[in-house]
Amino acid sequence: MDLFTHFLVPFTILTILKLNDRLSGAFGGISIDFDVIIFAIGFLSPELFIFSHRGITHSFFFGFSTALIFIYIISRPAVKGTISRVIKRRINVEFGWSSVLLAYFGVLTHLFLDYLTTGGIPLLYPFSLTRYTANLYYYTDAITTLVALAVLIILYLRLNPKYKKIAMLSFMVMLISLGGIRAYQKMDVLQEQTLSDGYKQITAYPTSDLFTWKLVESDGKGRYRYYTYNNLENRSSEVKEVNNLTIINGSYSSAQEAIKIADNLPEVRKFKWNSYFTILSADYNSTNWIINYSNFMGAPWSPENLTVTVPNN
Repeated sequence: MDLFTHFLVPFTILTILKLNDRLSGAFGGISIDFDVIIFAIGFLSPELFIFSHRGITHSFFFGFSTALIFIYIISRPAVKGTISRVIKRRINVEFGWSSVLLAYFGVLTHLFLDYLTTGGIPLLYPFSLTRYTANLYYYTDAITTLVALAVLIILYLRLNPKYKKIAMLSFMVMLISLGGIRAYQKMDVLQEQTLSDGYKQITAYPTSDLFTWKLVESDGKGRYRYYTYNNLENRSSEVKEVNNLTIINGSYSSAQEAIKIADNLPEVRKFKWNSYFTILSADYNSTNWIINYSNFMGAPWSPENLTVTVPNN
């Protein structure tokens, strides 16, 4: 989800609950997206790939730490004063357990919204690197972003408070409705598919188009079939089949040993962590194994291919 929505959702909920310190929740809602500040760490050091967008800060544990630090910084008089002068509105956020807990509430709404999107987030880090996702929304949703921005503009203007409440409530109704539509679309798309040719499992991934989904079928033995499906037209397109592993030269056992070594390389671990599905091809050239990792589904935060070389021992 986008920054505007992450600010607006906790702000609206706390407004409905008639809590005065709504800004702490709203700032908490955007705090963990400031992981862009540490993005360079993961980019320059592949072994620290968790330091990336939707990485370390997008977990229950480090989300709290991030909110605490963020609220502390925002509450400093110099910072508050600067923000107030820039936006020409008074920022009244004080540092204390109440504001920190409200900020963490904002973090939880952020984690829930990002959980709904494709790609997922490591909710249980540092105990697990697993990404969790409901795969209902695309990485960002243009309609949601534009409406959230429009509502924030309304909140900024000096209008009658009742119009501001109507705008916020309308946004929440739209957000919930859109989520319901996407959930229905996903179930309907999956029910429309008929598995054949030995394929036993199917997974649906959203795209930026509300009615278009990416589908991946698996036979459970390393063979995949993937395609695009339009639910309005009931039509599949771009159908392709791939294997989890392709060995071009050399023996299977030697390839497995090389892959085991390659899988422990930091850049490979980072690539696989950012991929929906990873397939491999291993090519032996008499001295080295050339191993290519491919993310055939693509991802907005990851390259589609990675090639590493493993010497043959």
